[in-house]
Amino acid sequence: MGLFKSGPVPVVGIDISSTAIKLLKLSRVGKGENSYRVDNYVMEPLPDKAVEDKVIRNVELVGEAVRRAVKRAQLKKAEFGAVAVAGSAVITKQIQMPAGMNDHDMEMSIQMEAEQYIPYPTDEVSLDFEVIGPSEKNPDEEVDVLLAASKSDIVEDKVAVLEMGGIKAKVVDIELFALENAFTLLAQNDPEIDSEDVIALIDVGATSTSISVLQDLKIIFTREQEFGGNQLTEQIQHQYGLSYEEATMAKRNGGLPDDYESDLLEPFKEAMAQEVHRAIQFYYSAGTSGNIAHTIIAGGCASIPGIVELISGKIGGHVTMANPFLGMSIDAKQVNKKLLMNDAPALMIACGLALRSFDEVRG
Repeated sequence: MGLFKSGPVPVVGIDISSTAIKLLKLSRVGKGENSYRVDNYVMEPLPDKAVEDKVIRNVELVGEAVRRAVKRAQLKKAEFGAVAVAGSAVITKQIQMPAGMNDHDMEMSIQMEAEQYIPYPTDEVSLDFEVIGPSEKNPDEEVDVLLAASKSDIVEDKVAVLEMGGIKAKVVDIELFALENAFTLLAQNDPEIDSEDVIALIDVGATSTSISVLQDLKIIFTREQEFGGNQLTEQIQHQYGLSYEEATMAKRNGGLPDDYESDLLEPFKEAMAQEVHRAIQFYYSAGTSGNIAHTIIAGGCASIPGIVELISGKIGGHVTMANPFLGMSIDAKQVNKKLLMNDAPALMIACGLALRSFDEVRG
């Protein structure tokens, strides 16, 4: 199973996070940048510790959650899916190869030389490559090639849980690239974003916060730090004597006691704003050129009321909430638009994966 390649077969984007299966199906309804339609999406909760640090720990439980998500989405049997592995589980390296080689010859050459690039036995990894373009140093004779490898057992678990849900894995991508894919579409459809600007995309997930800084719609800086929505979930558990699943649902749907906002939510929002500020400062301290013109907040925590304004007050500049569905039409029979807009920041990776159906999106 490769880490990049796909054909023209439509795929369902399936993001397996630490807390939920996020399934998204898109289709094309025309020919332009705004020609995508959201056909369906589902967010199916995962049991506690079924996925930890974005690694599947319990294949049976995760596979069952995928099956429930597929059933709720009313997908046909034998649908194809795109799934991703986390950046922490992937080794990427840019190498140079002779220009003019076809894919088969390049694959054979890379396989033979893989041991010098990857610190694992080659029989334990899934490996793939993508030609980026002519080499800057020697454009007439060499091309730059992005090499990616992940431990085979991690990839196989991702494929297995999709198959348990009735989905055939067509694409195994890398989360960072899926995020870049979704961001590219978002930037095309947001008139307030200039693609030539330096833009920070900050994803506050369940267990970690990642910053990806993009220029010309390409990632030039990434960093991850330990902070996420699970901290709030655990506080809700302990404060109100709930199970993990109950706390997760209460955080999402409401119904907690009156003291929840003052005692738990407001301190968490302050901590989240501080973490975003910290992430931005790490970018500047790295000495990377370019001031950030626009900061976009993604992940489930981005939907917390008032968080964008609080972060804007902390870091300054233009801060908005991620919405990869700007300009898309929506199948009103299948999709609740209000819920989709609320969940949009948490669906960036799922959207990037679903866009793999349309190869021209990947630039």
